[in-house]
Amino acid sequence: MPIPSTLSALFRASHPGPTVAVTALTALLAVAAGHGLETGLVVTAAVAAGQLTIGWSNDVIDAGRDQQVGRTDKPVARGEVSDALVWRMIAAAGAVCIVLSLACGLPSAAVHLLLVVGSGWAYNLGLKGVVWSGLPYAVAFGALPAVVTLALPLPQWPPVWMVAAGALLGVGAHLLNALPDLADDAKTGVRGLPHRLGAGKLRWLAPLVLLVASAVAAFGPLTRTAWVWAAFGLCVVLAVVAMRGRGRVPFAAAVGIAAVDVVSLVVRGSA
Repeated sequence: MPIPSTLSALFRASHPGPTVAVTALTALLAVAAGHGLETGLVVTAAVAAGQLTIGWSNDVIDAGRDQQVGRTDKPVARGEVSDALVWRMIAAAGAVCIVLSLACGLPSAAVHLLLVVGSGWAYNLGLKGVVWSGLPYAVAFGALPAVVTLALPLPQWPPVWMVAAGALLGVGAHLLNALPDLADDAKTGVRGLPHRLGAGKLRWLAPLVLLVASAVAAFGPLTRTAWVWAAFGLCVVLAVVAMRGRGRVPFAAAVGIAAVDVVSLVVRGSA
């Protein structure tokens, strides 16, 4: 297979959307926490490498199920890239992740490798099919701010409100992420929390969870400014739109709430 085609397949198999989103969130949190350029780049690169292992492992582990339902957006299932090459890439990214995580200090490395990367792998290896499938997302997103703050020259734990907002954001992301794949997952026996709830309940529950995350990010810190109230008000409006809309409008509105939550999390974290 030509090298450009292989690289394209590897890129698409890495789940670039979530991988880039989590990496970007880490970079923003690093800036908000006061990291310098060097330490900020190291912690962000460590998280990026860990997310690559999660994305690639998801594609290769699910290849058989993806083939059953004819997924055309899965490079491994379509044979665009071999399982062996993906596993080698996982091993390489894993090694980079471990080295860079340790460079951030043992506390940050432990949280990152065990709670963030470990949760992602646990989800891929089977927790996606259990009733508490949202737990890995809650743990990973809740722990992500600690990866950043524990990597500071003077390590510190993030505030409780930030951990709680991150965990809720993770659960909301899980519900949203599963929504488009409910039918395909049902055909292959995946029965996680979103599948047990069904599309009807997810369309109002996901925005509600994200709205609660918005409330925690807005009112968790002691100080409140006009923009905090404006951001929360926007989330309320988007939640109403998500719960009452039709077609792709609810999904788009819920994504909007998640985006505002991320901005609030970062800006409030720097206050």
